[in-house]
Amino acid sequence: MRRPRGEPGPRAPRPTEGATCAGPGESWSPSPNSMLRVLLSAQTSPARLSGLLLIPPVQPCCLGPSKWGDRPVGGGPSAGPVQGLQRLLEQAKSPGELLRWLGQNPSKVRAHHYSVALRRLGQLLGSRPRPPPVEQVTLQDLSQLIIRNCPSFDIHTIHVCLHLAVLLGFPSDGPLVCALEQERRLRLPPKPPPPLQPLLREARPEELTPHVMVLLAQHLARHRLREPQLLEAIAHFLVVQETQLSSKVVQKLVLPFGRLNYLPLEQQFMPCLERILAREAGVAPLATVNILMSLCQLRCLPFRALHFVFSPGFINYISGTPHALIVRRYLSLLDTAVELELPGYRGPRLPRRQQVPIFPQPLITDRARCKYSHKDIVAEGLRQLLGEEKYRQDLTVPPGYCTDFLLCASSSGAVLPVRTQDPFLPYPPRVVLVLRERWHFCRDGRVLLGSRALRERHLGLMGYQLLPLPFEELESQRGLPQLKSYLRQKLQALGLRWGPEGG
Repeated sequence: MRRPRGEPGPRAPRPTEGATCAGPGESWSPSPNSMLRVLLSAQTSPARLSGLLLIPPVQPCCLGPSKWGDRPVGGGPSAGPVQGLQRLLEQAKSPGELLRWLGQNPSKVRAHHYSVALRRLGQLLGSRPRPPPVEQVTLQDLSQLIIRNCPSFDIHTIHVCLHLAVLLGFPSDGPLVCALEQERRLRLPPKPPPPLQPLLREARPEELTPHVMVLLAQHLARHRLREPQLLEAIAHFLVVQETQLSSKVVQKLVLPFGRLNYLPLEQQFMPCLERILAREAGVAPLATVNILMSLCQLRCLPFRALHFVFSPGFINYISGTPHALIVRRYLSLLDTAVELELPGYRGPRLPRRQQVPIFPQPLITDRARCKYSHKDIVAEGLRQLLGEEKYRQDLTVPPGYCTDFLLCASSSGAVLPVRTQDPFLPYPPRVVLVLRERWHFCRDGRVLLGSRALRERHLGLMGYQLLPLPFEELESQRGLPQLKSYLRQKLQALGLRWGPEGG
């Protein structure tokens, strides 16, 4: 069938970057970089990624016959006789003829000819209406031929012959099936030993490029995969390649540690980052602040780097850059962390006129998943339980944290109306209901993401009383009446009281 004019023809597949193409009969082994790119793009499991990083590279092995089979490239002198023998086997009229062609042409017989012979034997035995008679001696001779030559078979030919032998009725404990099964087991790849000492069995750092490790870090952060082995591998890579990495690359490698709330066991992790910050702080201001944001989530802020980013020279420099607003927002959060978590810090601070709200609106992930959130039904439960004037939803409180639900209470525990125009009066306490949705946690569902943990930590240090509402408890409530009863018990456990239900 002719292709219409102008229609592009089929394109030859492009080789994977980093892979080495092998010709006929040659062995092929993917490089760690190319394999890791493929695994990341295929959304593979963390265990498979761990296997690539933590298991030493296997020795190159032959993957079996290529599309050229056993023929020489370019159709050499032996290509014709080999193909001719295959046609003779495929056209054989009897099992005896099959045996004759195999026995009389030993120099032309290749491994795949035996699977062709078995397949033709099956066709002859299954022919209708009268299959040709087969002498037992013929089957025994054919079996002996295969048994004698199967050590030279590749794994594919062994699988085919084993399958055909079983279909043809050769006994499972007979010599043919046993010989093929033994050869199959001999070709199985050795099982890797259990990862008892993962740090000693990592792939060599020089085999993994910064670009590939950045891809891995972004994969873990994006999918909330808190995999210790992979994170430790990234930390080890960062330490080993310290002098070769710029702060723009380091910010991407450090991102999953803060987001996943994971402080690595690698002892040189923090000293390495402090040296990188000291070396690169003036080169890439946004990357510097991004690294500090990740360390802030881990409660590991280095004083020397804080001195630099709060210095008048740094603040004046970033004021004229395109990313001035985002940097000032991050510096405002760092200043809050210094105020709340670093009482021993005596260096410069962010001037008040430079401070801006940290997160003036709900986070992007919450807005994107609002239809899966429990916020609406909890809001309706609070409205019916307390009344509309006794709580506020999505209210931003200094220094810029957006609260899910804010309640104000008197010293005796009475829930008071929230004044929208001035919600920060010194009511002792102020109570914040914190929704803990499923996507606020790492994929294992037990560890809060770094940004969530940081927000709750800072709100608690600022004097707010937090009332967490875990997604497991919210999902177990059946209907609004049951949810109202759940909220009533939660609020009463804090000693809060209110009047008759509103609405």
